[in-house]
Amino acid sequence: MSIIWFNNLSNRSLVITILICISLIYVSYTFNSCLITNLGRTLNKNSLKQFFISTSLWPQNASVGNASKLTLNNTTNFTASSNSTTSKDSVHHLHLHNKDTTRKYLPLSNSSTTSASAPRILDGSPKYRLLRQQGSRPSRHLPDTLIIGVKKSGTRALLEFIRLHPDVRAAGCEVHFFDRHYQKGLHWYRHHMPYTIEGQITMEKTPSYFVTKEVPQRVHHMNANTKLLVVVRDPVTRAISDYTQAASKKSDMKRFEDLAFVNGSYAVVDTNWGPVKIGIYSRYLEKWLHYFQLSQLLFISGERLIMDPAYEIGRVQDFLGLKRVVTEKHFYFNATKGFPCLFKSEARSTPHCLGKTKGRNHPHIEAAAIERLRDFYRPFNNRFYEMTGINFAWP
Repeated sequence: MSIIWFNNLSNRSLVITILICISLIYVSYTFNSCLITNLGRTLNKNSLKQFFISTSLWPQNASVGNASKLTLNNTTNFTASSNSTTSKDSVHHLHLHNKDTTRKYLPLSNSSTTSASAPRILDGSPKYRLLRQQGSRPSRHLPDTLIIGVKKSGTRALLEFIRLHPDVRAAGCEVHFFDRHYQKGLHWYRHHMPYTIEGQITMEKTPSYFVTKEVPQRVHHMNANTKLLVVVRDPVTRAISDYTQAASKKSDMKRFEDLAFVNGSYAVVDTNWGPVKIGIYSRYLEKWLHYFQLSQLLFISGERLIMDPAYEIGRVQDFLGLKRVVTEKHFYFNATKGFPCLFKSEARSTPHCLGKTKGRNHPHIEAAAIERLRDFYRPFNNRFYEMTGINFAWP
C-alpha cells in the first residue's frame, strides 16, 4: 500500500520530502554535537571533574575540544632550593641514600595559589592511593611546629634537614608573621603555609621570633600546644657569624671589635648591639616559659648539628613524634665548606649543599676581644644551662 502511495507523489513533492528529511537529520546532528561539547566543557570546569580526579577515575591525558591536557610535572615544588654545587674532590661520602622521599604536587589550575582547589598528590605509595580513593584532599593548615631561632645558629640547616622527612611540610621562606605581619591575621598566615594531608606536620621557620617580646603570647594565642624548636650556638661565635653576614652586605662596616664594645675599650660590652644582645639566650627564654611548658621546647646544639646532623635530627624526629626516617644516610660532609650537605632534599634529588652563605669564613677577631666576650656571656650561659637542663659546654 505504501509503495502505491509513494508512486503517486509528484516529483516536486518528492524533492520537498527529501529536503525535509535531510534538514531534520542535520539539526539533530548539530544539536547533539553542541550538547556533547557543552557537557565536556562543563565537566572540565566544575567540581564533577575534581571528583573524578580525586577518585582516580579521570584519565591522565584527558582533553575535550580545546581544553588543555593534564600533564604530570615531576619537578613541581613549593619550596626554593639552593643553586650551590659540590666538588667531588672535597666530598667525604658517609653513606648513599637510595630512596627518594620527595613529595610532589600538581596544581589543578593555573591559578593554584589563589584558587580554592588544592594540589593533587602524585605519590604512588599505598597510603596516598588509599587517601585519594577516600576523597582526601591536601589543604593548608596553621603550623604545628615553629623553628623560632636562634639567628645564625643553624636554623636553615635544621629546616632543610628535617623536611627530608615525608611527613614534614614547611614554608620555604621566613614568613615573619608573628613579628612583622601579625596585623594581617591568621587567614593570611595560613595562606603562606604549604599544602598537607592527614598525618603530616606543618612547619615554619623565622629566627627572629625567639628575640621578639610579643611573639610568645601571639604564638600561644594561635595554638597553646605548638611545638617549638630552638637552635643555639656558642654566643660568641654566633655574634661573629651575625656580624660577618651583615659585613658581607655593607663594605664600609666598622670592625667587629669597634661595634661589640663601648668607646673602643674591651672593658664594657655593648649590649645594645644586636649581635651581642641576641646571645643572652636566658633572658629571651624566660619570656617563652611564661606561655609554654619547657617540654614543648626542644633545644638543638648548632655545633652538633654541623658535626653530627643525624644525631640532632634524630632527636627532632622523636620530639615531633615521627618515625626516624632521616638518618646518616642522607648526609655527607663537604670538607671545603666545613659543613654537612645532602644527598637529596625536598627540592632536589641530587647531592648539594645549602648555599654559598653557609660555612662563610669569619674575619679575624682579636683574641682579647673574644676572651672578654666569653667572660661576659658565661653567667648567662650557666643560667641557660640551668633553665634547659642541658650543658652545651660553650667556652
